[in-house]
Amino acid sequence: MTTVLKLGGSLVTEKDRPETLDGRALDAAADAVADHADGLVLVHGGGSFGHHHADERGVTTTEGTHDPAAVMAVHTAMKTLNGLVVSRLHDRGAPALPVHPLSAAARDADGSLSMPTRQVETMLGEGFLPVLHGDGVAHAGEGVTVLSGDELVVHLARGLDADRVGLCSTVSGVLDADGEVIPEIRDFDDVADALGASNATDVTGGMAGKVRQLLELDAPAHVFGPDALAAFLAGADAGTRVE
Repeated sequence: MTTVLKLGGSLVTEKDRPETLDGRALDAAADAVADHADGLVLVHGGGSFGHHHADERGVTTTEGTHDPAAVMAVHTAMKTLNGLVVSRLHDRGAPALPVHPLSAAARDADGSLSMPTRQVETMLGEGFLPVLHGDGVAHAGEGVTVLSGDELVVHLARGLDADRVGLCSTVSGVLDADGEVIPEIRDFDDVADALGASNATDVTGGMAGKVRQLLELDAPAHVFGPDALAAFLAGADAGTRVE
């Protein structure tokens, strides 16, 4: 069984403070991941590392830059965060290996993403835990744009024919207008009015963008909070089911 899991940037960083790690939250997540590393592909968001630099330079998933310094600011910040995640996993005995999308992915002029997944599949087959992250991506006609962790999750889930997908963030699921967790989403129009953008800096679309992309998958996906991470990794339903 292959599971693709994303740890949200808002979970593992202090998202409103530039390049500030939430060490306690990352430690707790690493504990759960290390206990269920077999067949797992991990993606983490940018939080206060990547998003801060992308927002400062006006780079989004559609608006790019040809300034190599701007690209490196985003990429270097994401590599730093990725290194921290991988290091925490190594401390717990998990066989984590980094995969940096800037070196492998590209977007066509129409925005479609191309990135091989064979390296990730081979890592899984050899017993490793691939750890990917949101990053910059070469984009025809735009220079470099942002590749979000959410889009990466969707791409990996398809390419690897994943059995399950999970998005773990700071909230317990997708919330309705009354702040209650929506148990299941099968059509975006049913929940569109309840979904808003992130309060902190986010150049990748907030919860609405996550739900739209998860609905495109064949595999069942779950959006949940950190308290449900271990249960999800153990095979249980968690938070909001998106299918």
